[in-house]
Amino acid sequence: MTGRAGAEVVAAVRARLGPAPGGDEVGDAVAAVLRSRGQLVGPRALAETVRAVRDEVLGAGPLQPWLDDPLVTDVLVNGPRQVWVERDGTLGRVHLDLGTPGEVRALAVRLAATAGRRLDDASPAVDARLPDGTRLHALLPPLAGPCTVLSLRVVRPRPFSLAELTTAGTVAPRLGTLLTALVAGRANLLVTGATGSGKTTLLGALLGLVDPAHRVVVIEEQPELVVDHPHVVHLATRGVNVEGAGAVDLPALVRHALRMRPDRIVLGECRGGEVREVLAALNTGHEGGCATMHANAAADVPARLEALGALAGLSRDALAAQASSAFDAVLHLRRDGSDRGRRYLAEIGVVGRRPSGELEVQVAVAVSAGGLTTRGPGWPALAERVGAERHGLPATVTHLRTAARGRAGDG
Repeated sequence: MTGRAGAEVVAAVRARLGPAPGGDEVGDAVAAVLRSRGQLVGPRALAETVRAVRDEVLGAGPLQPWLDDPLVTDVLVNGPRQVWVERDGTLGRVHLDLGTPGEVRALAVRLAATAGRRLDDASPAVDARLPDGTRLHALLPPLAGPCTVLSLRVVRPRPFSLAELTTAGTVAPRLGTLLTALVAGRANLLVTGATGSGKTTLLGALLGLVDPAHRVVVIEEQPELVVDHPHVVHLATRGVNVEGAGAVDLPALVRHALRMRPDRIVLGECRGGEVREVLAALNTGHEGGCATMHANAAADVPARLEALGALAGLSRDALAAQASSAFDAVLHLRRDGSDRGRRYLAEIGVVGRRPSGELEVQVAVAVSAGGLTTRGPGWPALAERVGAERHGLPATVTHLRTAARGRAGDG
Protein backbone atom coordinates (compact mmCIF):
# COMPACT_ATOMS: atom_id res chain seq x y z
CA MET A 1 0.00 0.00 0.00
CA THR A 2 1.51 3.33 -1.03
CA GLY A 3 1.07 6.82 0.42
CA ARG A 4 -1.67 7.33 -2.14
CA ALA A 5 -4.24 4.66 -1.47
CA GLY A 6 -4.87 2.24 -4.31
CA ALA A 7 -7.81 3.03 -6.57
CA GLU A 8 -9.45 -0.32 -5.82
CA VAL A 9 -9.29 0.27 -2.05
CA VAL A 10 -10.67 3.78 -2.41
CA ALA A 11 -13.51 2.54 -4.63
CA ALA A 12 -14.37 -0.23 -2.16
CA VAL A 13 -14.39 2.21 0.75
CA ARG A 14 -16.65 4.62 -1.13
CA ALA A 15 -19.04 1.75 -1.83
CA ARG A 16 -19.31 1.05 1.90
CA LEU A 17 -19.88 4.66 2.97
CA GLY A 18 -23.05 6.70 2.94
CA PRO A 19 -23.53 10.05 1.18
CA ALA A 20 -22.04 12.07 4.10
CA PRO A 21 -19.42 9.93 5.81
CA GLY A 22 -17.45 11.02 8.87
CA GLY A 23 -13.78 10.50 9.59
CA ASP A 24 -14.37 7.59 11.95
CA GLU A 25 -16.54 5.86 9.37
CA VAL A 26 -13.71 6.06 6.84
CA GLY A 27 -11.31 4.39 9.26
CA ASP A 28 -13.73 1.54 9.98
CA ALA A 29 -14.45 1.10 6.27
CA VAL A 30 -10.74 0.92 5.39
CA ALA A 31 -10.14 -1.75 8.03
CA ALA A 32 -13.12 -3.76 6.77
CA VAL A 33 -12.00 -3.52 3.14
CA LEU A 34 -8.46 -4.62 3.96
CA ARG A 35 -9.78 -7.61 5.94
CA SER A 36 -12.08 -8.62 3.09
CA ARG A 37 -9.10 -8.51 0.73
CA GLY A 38 -6.99 -10.62 3.08
CA GLN A 39 -4.47 -7.82 3.61
CA LEU A 40 -2.95 -7.75 7.09
CA VAL A 41 -1.11 -4.51 7.91
CA GLY A 42 0.48 -3.19 11.07
CA PRO A 43 -0.84 -0.19 13.06
CA ARG A 44 1.48 2.30 11.36
CA ALA A 45 0.69 1.09 7.84
CA LEU A 46 -3.03 1.04 8.65
CA ALA A 47 -2.91 4.63 9.94
CA GLU A 48 -1.12 5.76 6.76
CA THR A 49 -3.65 3.97 4.59
CA VAL A 50 -6.61 5.43 6.50
CA ARG A 51 -5.18 8.92 6.11
CA ALA A 52 -4.56 8.43 2.38
CA VAL A 53 -8.08 7.09 1.83
CA ARG A 54 -9.59 9.87 3.94
CA ASP A 55 -7.76 12.42 1.79
CA GLU A 56 -9.14 10.76 -1.35
CA VAL A 57 -12.71 10.44 -0.04
CA LEU A 58 -13.16 13.54 2.12
CA GLY A 59 -10.26 15.81 1.19
CA ALA A 60 -8.30 17.01 -1.80
CA GLY A 61 -6.53 13.71 -2.46
CA PRO A 62 -2.78 14.08 -3.00
CA LEU A 63 -3.12 17.85 -2.53
CA GLN A 64 -4.45 17.48 1.02
CA PRO A 65 -1.05 17.36 2.80
CA TRP A 66 -0.31 20.81 1.41
CA LEU A 67 -3.68 22.16 2.53
CA ASP A 68 -2.97 20.79 6.01
CA ASP A 69 0.36 22.64 6.20
CA PRO A 70 -0.22 25.76 8.39
CA LEU A 71 2.29 27.77 6.34
CA VAL A 72 0.55 27.14 3.00
CA THR A 73 -1.88 29.76 1.69
CA ASP A 74 -2.43 28.71 -1.93
CA VAL A 75 -2.28 25.47 -3.94
CA LEU A 76 -2.40 25.92 -7.73
CA VAL A 77 -2.77 23.14 -10.29
CA ASN A 78 -1.99 23.94 -13.93
CA GLY A 79 -1.65 20.32 -15.06
CA PRO A 80 -1.02 16.79 -13.75
CA ARG A 81 2.66 17.53 -13.07
CA GLN A 82 2.40 21.31 -12.75
CA VAL A 83 1.50 21.96 -9.12
CA TRP A 84 2.55 25.18 -7.41
CA VAL A 85 2.30 25.96 -3.69
CA GLU A 86 2.69 29.26 -1.87
CA ARG A 87 4.28 28.45 1.45
CA ASP A 88 5.35 31.07 3.98
CA GLY A 89 4.96 33.79 1.36
CA THR A 90 7.00 32.05 -1.35
CA LEU A 91 5.44 30.48 -4.45
CA GLY A 92 7.26 27.43 -5.77
CA ARG A 93 6.68 24.34 -7.85
CA VAL A 94 6.39 21.02 -6.03
CA HIS A 95 7.18 17.53 -7.29
CA LEU A 96 3.76 15.91 -7.42
CA ASP A 97 2.18 13.70 -10.07
CA LEU A 98 -1.62 13.87 -10.18
CA GLY A 99 -1.87 11.26 -12.92
CA THR A 100 -3.71 12.12 -16.12
CA PRO A 101 -5.73 15.20 -17.13
CA GLY A 102 -8.81 13.04 -16.60
CA GLU A 103 -7.82 12.40 -13.00
CA VAL A 104 -7.28 16.12 -12.41
CA ARG A 105 -10.74 16.79 -13.81
CA ALA A 106 -12.25 14.06 -11.62
CA LEU A 107 -10.60 15.63 -8.55
CA ALA A 108 -12.03 19.05 -9.43
CA VAL A 109 -15.50 17.63 -10.02
CA ARG A 110 -15.42 15.78 -6.70
CA LEU A 111 -14.25 18.87 -4.78
CA ALA A 112 -16.99 20.95 -6.39
CA ALA A 113 -19.56 18.32 -5.38
CA THR A 114 -18.41 18.43 -1.74
CA ALA A 115 -19.11 22.17 -1.86
CA GLY A 116 -22.58 21.48 -3.24
CA ARG A 117 -21.73 22.86 -6.68
CA ARG A 118 -21.91 21.45 -10.17
CA LEU A 119 -18.88 21.22 -12.45
CA ASP A 120 -19.33 19.68 -15.90
CA ASP A 121 -19.40 20.61 -19.58
CA ALA A 122 -22.65 22.50 -19.11
CA SER A 123 -21.22 24.40 -16.12
CA PRO A 124 -17.45 24.47 -16.71
CA ALA A 125 -16.47 26.99 -14.00
CA VAL A 126 -16.96 26.97 -10.26
CA ASP A 127 -16.09 29.30 -7.39
CA ALA A 128 -17.06 27.68 -4.10
CA ARG A 129 -16.10 27.07 -0.50
CA LEU A 130 -15.19 23.58 0.69
CA PRO A 131 -16.50 22.28 4.03
CA ASP A 132 -13.18 23.07 5.75
CA GLY A 133 -13.32 26.68 4.57
CA THR A 134 -10.88 26.32 1.66
CA ARG A 135 -11.86 28.41 -1.33
CA LEU A 136 -12.04 26.46 -4.57
CA HIS A 137 -11.88 27.86 -8.09
CA ALA A 138 -11.84 25.48 -11.03
CA LEU A 139 -12.09 25.75 -14.82
CA LEU A 140 -12.60 22.84 -17.20
CA PRO A 141 -11.22 22.60 -20.75
CA PRO A 142 -11.48 24.23 -23.20
CA LEU A 143 -11.76 27.32 -20.95
CA ALA A 144 -8.49 26.36 -19.26
CA GLY A 145 -6.64 24.82 -22.21
CA PRO A 146 -5.81 21.12 -22.31
CA CYS A 147 -6.22 20.42 -18.59
CA THR A 148 -8.49 21.44 -15.75
CA VAL A 149 -7.04 24.31 -13.71
CA LEU A 150 -7.50 24.36 -9.94
CA SER A 151 -6.88 27.18 -7.46
CA LEU A 152 -7.24 26.44 -3.76
CA ARG A 153 -7.01 29.33 -1.27
CA VAL A 154 -6.60 28.16 2.32
CA VAL A 155 -8.68 30.05 4.85
CA ARG A 156 -7.30 29.64 8.35
CA PRO A 157 -10.03 29.23 10.99
CA ARG A 158 -8.22 31.32 13.61
CA PRO A 159 -8.55 35.10 13.46
CA PHE A 160 -5.51 37.29 13.97
CA SER A 161 -5.51 40.13 16.47
CA LEU A 162 -4.19 43.60 15.69
CA ALA A 163 -1.36 42.97 18.16
CA GLU A 164 -0.33 39.83 16.26
CA LEU A 165 -0.34 41.68 12.95
CA THR A 166 1.83 44.37 14.51
CA THR A 167 4.29 41.78 15.79
CA ALA A 168 4.40 40.16 12.33
CA GLY A 169 5.19 43.50 10.69
CA THR A 170 1.88 43.77 8.82
CA VAL A 171 0.96 46.89 10.79
CA ALA A 172 3.63 49.41 11.82
CA PRO A 173 3.72 49.74 15.64
CA ARG A 174 2.51 53.35 15.91
CA LEU A 175 -0.38 52.70 13.50
CA GLY A 176 -2.13 50.34 15.92
CA THR A 177 -3.33 53.29 18.00
CA LEU A 178 -4.62 55.04 14.88
CA LEU A 179 -6.50 51.99 13.62
CA THR A 180 -8.01 51.38 17.05
CA ALA A 181 -9.18 55.00 17.10
CA LEU A 182 -10.78 54.65 13.67
CA VAL A 183 -12.74 51.57 14.79
CA ALA A 184 -13.74 53.13 18.12
CA GLY A 185 -14.83 56.30 16.32
CA ARG A 186 -17.06 54.23 14.00
CA ALA A 187 -15.28 55.41 10.88
CA ASN A 188 -16.35 53.82 7.62
CA LEU A 189 -13.33 52.00 6.23
CA LEU A 190 -12.40 50.73 2.76
CA VAL A 191 -9.61 48.13 2.84
CA THR A 192 -7.83 47.84 -0.51
CA GLY A 193 -4.95 45.93 -2.08
CA ALA A 194 -4.08 43.27 -4.62
CA THR A 195 -5.07 39.61 -4.40
CA GLY A 196 -3.34 37.96 -1.46
CA SER A 197 -2.20 41.24 0.10
CA GLY A 198 -3.95 40.54 3.42
CA LYS A 199 -7.15 42.57 3.08
CA THR A 200 -9.39 39.96 4.70
CA THR A 201 -6.88 39.28 7.49
CA LEU A 202 -6.60 42.96 8.43
CA LEU A 203 -10.35 43.47 8.23
CA GLY A 204 -10.94 40.51 10.55
CA ALA A 205 -8.47 41.94 13.06
CA LEU A 206 -10.15 45.35 12.98
CA LEU A 207 -13.61 43.85 13.49
CA GLY A 208 -12.22 42.10 16.55
CA LEU A 209 -11.85 45.59 18.07
CA VAL A 210 -15.53 46.43 17.65
CA ASP A 211 -17.58 47.00 20.80
CA PRO A 212 -18.87 43.55 21.92
CA ALA A 213 -22.35 45.06 22.28
CA HIS A 214 -22.49 45.84 18.55
CA ARG A 215 -24.19 43.54 16.04
CA VAL A 216 -21.93 43.00 13.00
CA VAL A 217 -23.48 41.71 9.76
CA VAL A 218 -20.91 40.36 7.27
CA ILE A 219 -21.85 39.88 3.61
CA GLU A 220 -19.66 37.77 1.29
CA GLU A 221 -19.80 35.77 -1.91
CA GLN A 222 -17.87 32.96 -0.24
CA PRO A 223 -17.47 33.02 3.57
CA GLU A 224 -13.83 33.80 4.32
CA LEU A 225 -13.82 36.47 7.01
CA VAL A 226 -13.00 35.09 10.46
CA VAL A 227 -13.79 37.46 13.31
CA ASP A 228 -13.19 37.17 17.05
CA HIS A 229 -16.38 38.94 18.12
CA PRO A 230 -19.38 37.66 20.10
CA HIS A 231 -22.12 38.94 17.78
CA VAL A 232 -21.38 38.37 14.09
CA VAL A 233 -23.96 37.30 11.49
CA HIS A 234 -22.57 35.90 8.23
CA LEU A 235 -24.54 36.17 4.99
CA ALA A 236 -23.38 34.46 1.79
CA THR A 237 -24.62 34.60 -1.79
CA ARG A 238 -26.18 31.65 -3.56
CA GLY A 239 -25.90 30.73 -7.23
CA VAL A 240 -28.61 29.42 -9.48
CA ASN A 241 -29.79 25.85 -9.08
CA VAL A 242 -29.98 23.28 -11.87
CA GLU A 243 -33.25 24.88 -13.04
CA GLY A 244 -31.48 28.26 -13.39
CA ALA A 245 -33.36 29.85 -10.49
CA GLY A 246 -32.89 30.61 -6.82
CA ALA A 247 -29.90 32.97 -7.04
CA VAL A 248 -29.35 35.53 -4.25
CA ASP A 249 -26.68 38.11 -5.11
CA LEU A 250 -24.68 40.64 -3.09
CA PRO A 251 -26.98 43.65 -3.69
CA ALA A 252 -29.93 41.61 -2.40
CA LEU A 253 -27.98 40.56 0.70
CA VAL A 254 -27.00 44.16 1.43
CA ARG A 255 -30.68 45.11 1.34
CA HIS A 256 -31.52 42.19 3.64
CA ALA A 257 -28.74 43.23 6.02
CA LEU A 258 -30.27 46.69 6.41
CA ARG A 259 -33.40 45.06 7.84
CA MET A 260 -31.46 43.00 10.39
CA ARG A 261 -30.80 45.78 12.89
CA PRO A 262 -27.06 45.99 12.15
CA ASP A 263 -24.71 48.20 14.14
CA ARG A 264 -22.04 47.67 11.50
CA ILE A 265 -22.40 46.39 7.93
CA VAL A 266 -19.36 44.69 6.39
CA LEU A 267 -19.01 43.74 2.72
CA GLY A 268 -16.31 41.13 2.26
CA GLU A 269 -15.43 42.29 -1.24
CA CYS A 270 -16.92 45.04 -3.38
CA ARG A 271 -16.36 44.31 -7.06
CA GLY A 272 -19.59 45.00 -8.90
CA GLY A 273 -22.93 46.76 -8.91
CA GLU A 274 -23.37 46.12 -5.17
CA VAL A 275 -21.32 49.30 -4.64
CA ARG A 276 -24.55 51.25 -5.07
CA GLU A 277 -26.27 49.50 -2.15
CA VAL A 278 -23.16 49.78 0.04
CA LEU A 279 -22.81 53.51 -0.58
CA ALA A 280 -26.50 54.01 0.10
CA ALA A 281 -26.23 52.10 3.38
CA LEU A 282 -23.20 54.06 4.57
CA ASN A 283 -24.94 57.32 3.70
CA THR A 284 -28.06 56.57 5.74
CA GLY A 285 -26.72 56.55 9.28
CA HIS A 286 -24.96 53.17 9.30
CA GLU A 287 -21.62 54.13 10.83
CA GLY A 288 -18.60 51.90 11.30
CA GLY A 289 -19.16 49.99 8.06
CA CYS A 290 -16.33 48.30 6.17
CA ALA A 291 -15.64 46.85 2.76
CA THR A 292 -12.69 45.48 0.81
CA MET A 293 -11.84 46.22 -2.80
CA HIS A 294 -9.05 45.42 -5.23
CA ALA A 295 -6.86 48.42 -6.07
CA ASN A 296 -3.22 49.12 -6.93
CA ALA A 297 -2.81 52.09 -4.58
CA ALA A 298 -4.89 54.39 -2.40
CA ALA A 299 -4.75 57.07 -5.11
CA ASP A 300 -6.30 54.61 -7.59
CA VAL A 301 -9.40 54.03 -5.45
CA PRO A 302 -11.47 56.84 -7.08
CA ALA A 303 -11.01 55.36 -10.56
CA ARG A 304 -11.85 51.89 -9.25
CA LEU A 305 -14.99 53.13 -7.52
CA GLU A 306 -16.04 55.01 -10.65
CA ALA A 307 -15.71 51.85 -12.70
CA LEU A 308 -17.83 49.89 -10.23
CA GLY A 309 -20.33 52.74 -10.02
CA ALA A 310 -20.73 52.66 -13.80
CA LEU A 311 -21.75 48.99 -13.52
CA ALA A 312 -24.48 50.09 -11.12
CA GLY A 313 -25.65 52.96 -13.33
CA LEU A 314 -24.14 55.71 -11.15
CA SER A 315 -22.78 58.78 -12.89
CA ARG A 316 -19.31 60.05 -12.02
CA ASP A 317 -20.73 63.00 -10.09
CA ALA A 318 -23.22 60.85 -8.20
CA LEU A 319 -20.52 58.36 -7.29
CA ALA A 320 -18.20 61.12 -6.05
CA ALA A 321 -20.93 62.67 -3.92
CA GLN A 322 -21.87 59.34 -2.38
CA ALA A 323 -18.38 57.92 -1.84
CA SER A 324 -16.90 61.10 -0.34
CA SER A 325 -19.50 61.05 2.42
CA ALA A 326 -19.66 57.26 2.77
CA PHE A 327 -16.00 56.39 3.42
CA ASP A 328 -13.80 58.09 5.98
CA ALA A 329 -10.53 56.29 5.32
CA VAL A 330 -8.83 53.92 2.89
CA LEU A 331 -6.42 51.30 4.27
CA HIS A 332 -4.20 50.03 1.47
CA LEU A 333 -2.09 46.88 1.81
CA ARG A 334 0.84 45.83 -0.30
CA ARG A 335 3.32 42.97 -0.65
CA ASP A 336 6.98 43.94 -0.67
CA GLY A 337 9.45 42.72 -3.26
CA SER A 338 11.21 40.20 -1.04
CA ASP A 339 11.20 36.47 -1.68
CA ARG A 340 8.64 35.98 1.10
CA GLY A 341 6.41 38.77 -0.17
CA ARG A 342 5.72 40.29 3.26
CA ARG A 343 2.26 41.84 3.47
CA TYR A 344 2.01 45.22 5.16
CA LEU A 345 -0.28 48.22 5.58
CA ALA A 346 1.35 50.65 3.15
CA GLU A 347 -1.03 53.62 3.04
CA ILE A 348 -3.86 55.22 4.96
CA GLY A 349 -5.80 57.77 2.97
CA VAL A 350 -8.77 60.05 3.48
CA VAL A 351 -11.62 60.28 0.99
CA GLY A 352 -12.77 63.68 -0.24
CA ARG A 353 -13.51 65.78 -3.31
CA ARG A 354 -11.37 68.20 -5.26
CA PRO A 355 -12.63 71.75 -5.87
CA SER A 356 -13.67 70.52 -9.32
CA GLY A 357 -15.96 67.96 -7.66
CA GLU A 358 -13.92 64.90 -8.59
CA LEU A 359 -13.41 62.16 -6.02
CA GLU A 360 -9.92 61.92 -4.54
CA VAL A 361 -8.02 60.00 -1.87
CA GLN A 362 -5.27 61.94 -0.12
CA VAL A 363 -2.53 59.94 1.57
CA ALA A 364 -2.46 60.63 5.30
CA VAL A 365 0.16 58.04 6.24
CA ALA A 366 2.58 56.18 3.98
CA VAL A 367 4.75 53.27 5.14
CA SER A 368 7.72 52.03 3.14
CA ALA A 369 8.70 48.36 2.98
CA GLY A 370 11.71 49.28 5.11
CA GLY A 371 9.55 50.66 7.91
CA LEU A 372 9.75 54.42 7.26
CA THR A 373 6.44 56.06 8.12
CA THR A 374 5.59 59.47 6.66
CA ARG A 375 2.60 61.69 7.30
CA GLY A 376 1.12 63.05 4.09
CA PRO A 377 -1.19 65.92 3.07
CA GLY A 378 -4.28 64.06 4.22
CA TRP A 379 -3.07 63.74 7.83
CA PRO A 380 -4.83 66.83 9.27
CA ALA A 381 -8.22 65.60 8.00
CA LEU A 382 -7.60 62.11 9.38
CA ALA A 383 -6.37 63.49 12.70
CA GLU A 384 -9.55 65.54 12.99
CA ARG A 385 -11.73 62.52 12.17
CA VAL A 386 -10.22 60.32 14.89
CA GLY A 387 -9.68 63.06 17.45
CA ALA A 388 -5.90 62.66 17.38
CA GLU A 389 -5.18 64.54 20.58
CA ARG A 390 -7.58 62.33 22.58
CA HIS A 391 -5.62 59.26 21.50
CA GLY A 392 -2.16 60.72 22.02
CA LEU A 393 -1.56 61.20 18.28
CA PRO A 394 0.07 64.46 17.18
CA ALA A 395 -2.06 66.45 14.77
CA THR A 396 0.77 68.29 13.02
CA VAL A 397 3.73 65.90 12.92
CA THR A 398 4.93 65.54 9.33
CA HIS A 399 7.44 62.75 9.69
CA LEU A 400 7.83 59.76 12.00
CA ARG A 401 10.18 56.83 11.68
CA THR A 402 8.85 53.43 12.66
CA ALA A 403 10.97 50.30 12.68
CA ALA A 404 9.24 47.32 11.13
CA ARG A 405 10.00 43.88 12.45
CA GLY A 406 13.57 42.88 11.63
CA ARG A 407 14.33 46.28 10.06
CA ALA A 408 15.37 48.33 13.11
CA GLY A 409 18.63 49.41 11.49
CA ASP A 410 17.13 50.64 8.21
CA GLY A 411 16.85 54.26 7.12
